[in-house]
Amino acid sequence: MVAVSTESPTSPFAPAAPAAPADADVISVTEVARVKLIELRDGEPEGSALGIRLEILSDEGAEFTYDLSFQETAKAALTDIVRNHGGLRVIVPSKDVPNFEGATLDYELDGLVLRNPNKPRAINLEGLRLDDDTAGQVLAVVEHEVNPSLAAHGGFVTFLGHDGEGRAYLTMGGGCHGCSMSRLTMLEGVQVMIKEKVPAISKVVDATDHSTGENPYFNG
Repeated sequence: MVAVSTESPTSPFAPAAPAAPADADVISVTEVARVKLIELRDGEPEGSALGIRLEILSDEGAEFTYDLSFQETAKAALTDIVRNHGGLRVIVPSKDVPNFEGATLDYELDGLVLRNPNKPRAINLEGLRLDDDTAGQVLAVVEHEVNPSLAAHGGFVTFLGHDGEGRAYLTMGGGCHGCSMSRLTMLEGVQVMIKEKVPAISKVVDATDHSTGENPYFNG
């Protein structure tokens, strides 16, 4: 995360600081991760035409929520940053670059791991609503659809309330807490179920502290 300096402004007559190289890497990729990702990429029909797209889906909570997927490099947006890591192209949206500063993509026995020293914005849980019609609808979806689906994995979610601006806040427990894929499960599964049933909700925010897990990012 970009730090805000508290030092006095620099004199306009002082020499300008050197600009970062235009081709500087956004993140570091270890050799073992590079080899594994190229192996996975080459198993896809488009093969070497693909790059690895790394994106931040949510910048609220104890940890960022990430998405990693294959994308045709030629279809990357003009504002995306594309870097070549020894034949592996990594695509990052420009909006996410500051939050990847100092991050490393690695591969361990359990799968891909992203080590990121940056932290997202803190969640403000004050003033969440739990006693209106929208809250009742969300609670019903959680009780009758979400938790029965997660029960097969030994997990469950707890609804903390909504902020009146379309965001519902939940935490994950049981087998889902600390799981390396649980944050993606929250966004891709739980969010879909809630948004389909409760029109007033446009986004689900995972307020769980997943940092207690071994690798709370990716698992390939």
